[in-house]
Amino acid sequence: MRVILFALSCCLIASCQTSTSTTPKTDSNQEPAVVNAASNIPPFRDTVQKEPVASYRVKTDNPLNDWYFSVRLYETPKTFYYLIRLQFEEIQGTDTLKLPNFGIAPRPEIRKGPENYSCIIGFMDKDNQFREYKKVYVVGERLKITALKHYAVYTYQDEKK
Repeated sequence: MRVILFALSCCLIASCQTSTSTTPKTDSNQEPAVVNAASNIPPFRDTVQKEPVASYRVKTDNPLNDWYFSVRLYETPKTFYYLIRLQFEEIQGTDTLKLPNFGIAPRPEIRKGPENYSCIIGFMDKDNQFREYKKVYVVGERLKITALKHYAVYTYQDEKK
């Protein structure tokens, strides 16, 4: 009887010691399955330029004054954030621009818009395509800025083996 009890307790102890971990064990020499290219770009700039990195400027039709419609982009300490300075005649404003991290250095750009006093703020992507982001324009005597599109970058791992 003692032998049977001893054998049963050994089986019980052995069955309780099985691992319930759901994480697969990997060899430490293997490369990670997912490589995030966005981690190659530092989140903060070493130096911030004082001059605008992109600008757009058009003289207004006001015959009495030397006024302009202008939009300028300035770097901030954060790599993918920019300060937008807007002006139409004597109306001034600011906004921010946050570009997505595609794993390359950001390249903001400003292009002429469809209206007389308008421009499109965007960026050049990995394939050197211009991506529209925000539109700055004038309605009546009001300066406006509108988001045209939203962008995001996602990284995922396929669980198939």
